[in-house]
Amino acid sequence: MFQKVIQIPTLNDGTWDFQQLFTIWNQVNDYFEDVRFDFSNCRFLRPNAVAFLGGLARLIESRLGTVVFDWGTLHNQAVMNNLRQNGFAGVFGHPSSGWDGNSIPYREDQFLDMNGIMDYLTYNWIGKGWVHVSARLRDAIVGRMWEIYNNAFEHSGTQIGVFSCGQHFWRQNDLILSVVDFGQGIPAKVRGFLRQHAEETLVAKLTGASCLRWAFQAGNTTKVGEPGGSGLDLLKEFIRINHGKMEVYSNEGYAIIDKDGERYENRDISFEGTVVHITLRCDENLYRFSDEAEPLF
Repeated sequence: MFQKVIQIPTLNDGTWDFQQLFTIWNQVNDYFEDVRFDFSNCRFLRPNAVAFLGGLARLIESRLGTVVFDWGTLHNQAVMNNLRQNGFAGVFGHPSSGWDGNSIPYREDQFLDMNGIMDYLTYNWIGKGWVHVSARLRDAIVGRMWEIYNNAFEHSGTQIGVFSCGQHFWRQNDLILSVVDFGQGIPAKVRGFLRQHAEETLVAKLTGASCLRWAFQAGNTTKVGEPGGSGLDLLKEFIRINHGKMEVYSNEGYAIIDKDGERYENRDISFEGTVVHITLRCDENLYRFSDEAEPLF
């Protein structure tokens, strides 16, 4: 049996790092792949890489391949400790248990588990105390974030579920959460929907960026006969006020929402799926709705 060895480099969450993840996906994007992930050159892994690699492993397995995470090649103790802490190592064969620490645990949702996901977002992410929000605003933000999971299951066509991981980086004062699926991707879904209403020559000209812009515009939906839209206006506004950012990579499209607004771009490298990567600032402000006392939101 031929085993394909994939070197995992040091991975942060910049453009180059996502390109490396999509390159790795492209190397194993087939059936009957037998893969060993080698960590010899890895000095750091951000949560986006953890969620992506976990989902990629399940994708390979779903296509009748095998996956081995070669823990013996991971010589960087800080990376090992982090993967133990968020539970990823334990899920993929390392004989250790996880603990809370500063992680938002690695999570796999094969099916849409509303209660489990809502609890995860409430008690492990926005409600953990790293970002100061009122209980009412916390619940509203969780509800909007839940829509990202719901959309992944409802629209992406994912056969293996949705994968999440996050972390609080206290030195940078950032709180990060990544949500990944390996479905068809938002641009592919939008093009498929619009083909029912427009000529193929026009739809074929739509870029990934223009499809993401369409999907994020209030009122647009691929649901037939139902009102819709991204439903993320409150989350996007909170991110802007917090000076955080939300990035979306899907097919060849890229979107970023931050304090400067919304921007949509096309990338040279793509993958079949969607990554939603959210960064919040853990400042001293207490964020509330405008009708609550001393409002900051």
